[in-house]
This record gives sequence, C-alpha cells and structure tokens, in this order.
Amino acid sequence: MLITIVLVAFAVLAFTGLVLGSASIRVLREYERAVVFRLGRVLEQKGPGVVLLIPAVDRMVRVSLRTVTLRIPPQEVITRDNVPVRVVAVAYFRIIDPRRSVIEVEDFMGATLQIAQTTLRSVLGKADLDALLAEREHLNESLQQIIDEQTEPWGIKVTTVEIKDVEIPERMQHAMARQAEAERNRRAKIINSEGEFQAAARLAEAADVISPNPVTIQLRYLQTLAEVSGNQGSTIVFPLPLDMIRPLLEAGGDGADEAGKPAPGSAR
Repeated sequence: MLITIVLVAFAVLAFTGLVLGSASIRVLREYERAVVFRLGRVLEQKGPGVVLLIPAVDRMVRVSLRTVTLRIPPQEVITRDNVPVRVVAVAYFRIIDPRRSVIEVEDFMGATLQIAQTTLRSVLGKADLDALLAEREHLNESLQQIIDEQTEPWGIKVTTVEIKDVEIPERMQHAMARQAEAERNRRAKIINSEGEFQAAARLAEAADVISPNPVTIQLRYLQTLAEVSGNQGSTIVFPLPLDMIRPLLEAGGDGADEAGKPAPGSAR
C-alpha cells in the first residue's frame, strides 16, 4: 500500500514537473524576439533561441521582425480638381523595436492600417488627377515619409508605400480619351506646318542659288522632263522656251514699228 502511494506521488510530481518545464521554456526563431513581463514589469527583450520563464510569474509576447505586407483597402478619394477616384495601395513595414511595439500601442497592425488609410486620403486629396497618374513615384515617397513619421514612436519602420491602382469613372475616361486625341491632332498639325516651313525655306534657298545662272534653270527643266517622262500613262506637253522665240518677237516688233513710221517728206 505504501509503495503504491509513493508511486502515485512520484507520477504526480513528474507530471507537474513536465507541465512546469514546458511552460517555462520557449524557443524563438531567428526572426523572432520576446518581450517578457515579470509581475507586470517589462524585462530586456530576449531571443532568438531558448528563453526560460518563471511559471505563473513571467508572461511573454512573441514579436516577429520580418517585413509585413499591409494591404490598404480601396479608398474613395476626391482629387484637388474635384475628380472622384478609387485608389488601391499597399505598404511594407517591419518592427525595429519590439518593446515599443508592445508597450506603446495596443494593436500595431490595426493602428498602422488606420494611419495608412487616413494619410492616403489626405495626401491624394491635395493632388490633381494628372499628378496622381503621372507623378505616382513622388506621391509614394510622400506617403512613405508621412506614415513612417507617425509610426516611428511605436518602433515601426515603414519602408515602402506603393499605389497599386487608380480607378477613374467611365465618363472621365471618355473625356481623357478625347483630350488625348485632340492633343495628338494638335501635334500632327504642328509637325506638318513645321515640315512645310522647312520645305519652303529650302526651296527659297534653292531659288536663290539657281536664279543667277540661266543654264542651271535649263538643266533643272530638262531634269524635270526626264522625271515626268518615266510615267508611261501620262501625257506631256512641252512648252516652248521663251528664249527661243524672243528673237522672233523682237524682230516682229521692229518691223511693226518701221511700218508704222511715216515716209520722209510726207505730210502729217
């Protein structure tokens, strides 16, 4: 009977020791740290590796140091030029001070999410639609700096904030498409006018070079005839050069003048 009692007591002690041992030993991974409270007072952070706790006296809070991907829900934003848009963003942060992340804020994940949402609406509400679409990198930097300043007292470092998508109302998309088409037409007209201006300037320079030399004009005339004659389906009319008929015109004019003069000694 005595031996049975001793065995039962030994089994109870062994079970109690096993339970207490499992409750007092914690193993932390390389990316984890432990914030230990002893009778309500915080101790130095521990880990990684084995952490020994006093049962019923110590309480441990496990904190991960890995980068956390925080998906910010879609936010309805009205830009400075009164355009309603729907913005989706994502933030990346990590804990750099486990003690402050546990002591200074109750829920660091929820608090960071709320700060990111309010900052996103505030910053994008001060920007125009064109800036939101074209200067996204600058807006990302501004969001990261503002959110990081607000979460720094909690021991949280916000490394990156990225605007993933900007949804624009359908009517605004049509207006932007019309604006883009008008801009393309304007550029095309400017390019055509610049081309015509350059061509006219070159033709003027060529005329200045050709006009002092009549032989050059004749050569250009013959070159043009050779180019036109290459098309078999065209009818070519060869104009008579004025230089060839000028002597005949001058001779005819002199004869008319002589015929019109009165004979010597005749009465007028």
